[in-house]
Amino acid sequence: MDRFREIFDKRHDYAREWKARTGGRVLGYFCTYLPEELAYAAGALPVRIFGSHQPQDVTDRHIYSMYCPYCRDCLAQGLLGKYDYLDGIAKARSCIHMRNAFASWELNIPLSYSHFISTPSNIQSSRAKPFLIKELDRFKKSLEEWTAKEISQEDMERAIDIYNTNRCLTKQLYMLRQRTIPPILGAEAMDIVLSSQVMDKAEHNVLLQEIWQNIDQRQNERDPGIRLMLIGSEDDDTEFVRMVESLGATIVVDEHCTGTRYFWNEVISEEDKLAAIAQRYIERPPCPAKDFPERRRWPYIFKLIDDYHVQGVILIQQKFCDPHEFDIPPLIALLKERNIPSLFLEFDITTPIGQFRTRVEAFLEMLAMEVI
Repeated sequence: MDRFREIFDKRHDYAREWKARTGGRVLGYFCTYLPEELAYAAGALPVRIFGSHQPQDVTDRHIYSMYCPYCRDCLAQGLLGKYDYLDGIAKARSCIHMRNAFASWELNIPLSYSHFISTPSNIQSSRAKPFLIKELDRFKKSLEEWTAKEISQEDMERAIDIYNTNRCLTKQLYMLRQRTIPPILGAEAMDIVLSSQVMDKAEHNVLLQEIWQNIDQRQNERDPGIRLMLIGSEDDDTEFVRMVESLGATIVVDEHCTGTRYFWNEVISEEDKLAAIAQRYIERPPCPAKDFPERRRWPYIFKLIDDYHVQGVILIQQKFCDPHEFDIPPLIALLKERNIPSLFLEFDITTPIGQFRTRVEAFLEMLAMEVI
């Protein structure tokens, strides 16, 4: 498990080493709606751009201060040169905050390649799939021009197979957390998913298979305590998750874009590979920015709560995250209707562990009294 954490913590070193070893190009991306399979089929390494959770003062001239701290932190890493190994960047439409971070990156940190995919906002529309297929075809052609390499059917089939294998293995490991004593902690699960977003999926699959070969031999006699679920906007705050579990609880499942929403469904094979990829991204657990007119996230969330025997929910929101600011209040009301206790926390660039620790401790004490 330590290997996953090491790769994410040293993700810049990993990307530089991969680039030197393979001679391939590295493509930074800003949102999990980006169809990584196509970039991978072109021979590039898709690397999700993350922040550092450290204070910075370089973005105020480039992006509104009332935009979410995550998008500003990501932009700061580019402005500070942390991603100087990138050969290109790409973005699929999600929220306006990340869209502006991408546009500012294009303007202030120009690279040889940048591409924006206009992923439909209304993914429930009957026109969403044919529209997205056209956008993916445009993305594919731009990658071919950038890499001077034709992306064949075989290239796409191989990329889809590798990515599907990664999703399947990760989901199977997540499902082990349904057990009374989960063999994998929430922090470890987060390390697995985060590392998968910054490394070659074929190499990540090897690590996942090694975990599977040894998981039954793992002796975990730790009392899981209160079983928690994380719900909300982007969360790569591993320090926060470790803090919560250090208090005797276990995060058994999550619902955010750096967790289950990233890998939960696979590409279903069909002759038209672009259509198959488009269908996968339309049918994936939706971001609240795309969850309309019917709210499809909520049945998915409550099924996870039932399947993983969740006793309490921590709702996390990046400060100023508009989609989740609209989504969380009615979700809290639904949780109350089902007698599921919840705690709302607002995240900033840096995680105020001391303040959060006090609030989480009080929440767990309340839950312990109810369980008894």
